[in-house]
Amino acid sequence: MGGALTRYRVIAWIVGVALVVLVLIGMPLKYLFHDATVVAVVGTAHGWLYMLYLAATFDLSRRLNWPLKRMLLVMLAGTVPFVSFYAERRVSHWLAAERPRTPEPVAG
Repeated sequence: MGGALTRYRVIAWIVGVALVVLVLIGMPLKYLFHDATVVAVVGTAHGWLYMLYLAATFDLSRRLNWPLKRMLLVMLAGTVPFVSFYAERRVSHWLAAERPRTPEPVAG
């Protein structure tokens, strides 16, 4: 499970950063300065990376037996700027809350 969570967290951050760069840098450059280079490069990269994000989310959700609604909401988080960062934190907190806690050994 740890590997699936790590894969999800890494790709969520990468997709989130790519989307923020696309929206905050690429789109203004395209529409204000008529330079579509950033949109072409980062937009294409974000599209391919988003497919990896979907696969990582699906893998994690199946391992954790999430309901369909939760899985779809987490998948959609990669399409809205900054929301993938929020979703990544929420998923991490959900997993921390679900993990059984082992008591600390008592020295004695």
